[in-house]
Amino acid sequence: MHGTTSSYVIEPSAIPSIPVAATDKMFPVHRVYCVGRNYAAHAVEMGHDPDKEPPFFFQKNPDNLDTTGEFPYPPASNDVHHEIEMVVALKSGGTDIPVEKALDCVFGYGVGLDMTRRDLQGKAKDMGRPWEVGKAFEASAPCTPLVPASSTGHPSQGAIWLDVNGQRKQTGDLNQMIWKVPEMISYLSGLFTLMPGDIILSGTPAGVGAVVRGDVLRGHIDGVGDLEVRVV
Repeated sequence: MHGTTSSYVIEPSAIPSIPVAATDKMFPVHRVYCVGRNYAAHAVEMGHDPDKEPPFFFQKNPDNLDTTGEFPYPPASNDVHHEIEMVVALKSGGTDIPVEKALDCVFGYGVGLDMTRRDLQGKAKDMGRPWEVGKAFEASAPCTPLVPASSTGHPSQGAIWLDVNGQRKQTGDLNQMIWKVPEMISYLSGLFTLMPGDIILSGTPAGVGAVVRGDVLRGHIDGVGDLEVRVV
């Protein structure tokens, strides 16, 4: 139920949003879905068999997205990892969306990071508990402004990489995704009612690793853009 501002017992929070590149417009964020182990080499480095374990999804919070260019090292962790990902932003949604119509739902794309408190995630895994403590913390999803698909097309191949302090750490190609963007959208729409404003972080290639304060992270996706983030 929605009401006027005066009908709320506390002041509502601002709507989480991401800038749209080369405009003064903002993209309002509804939900953030993340696909796990969607590049085979990353699944292997995390100790899993990509041929036997289909990708799965978890969520971050909409206000975890951050475009300030700084990543504040979070409390309660001593092992925070970088994961470079392509951001997919939806302009429409629905349920049971056919694969062949899924790209019609896409507004645009960006470059993002799924920052992970790996030590806390590991403890949660060992205890059979949810991952949110390791994934859905403040500023845990640094990202670029979104580039509309009308400008980028729908990238399905091209380099995706991340440098830390000028050294290449993660590298891959979008064509290495186990589940492609249309398949992700279609599958998710069988589990949830997708909405305009939904964001999908589409998985990370191999090479994830820890960061420390002072590190400079530079990420790139061919045809999408470049991201620079300083750990503070």
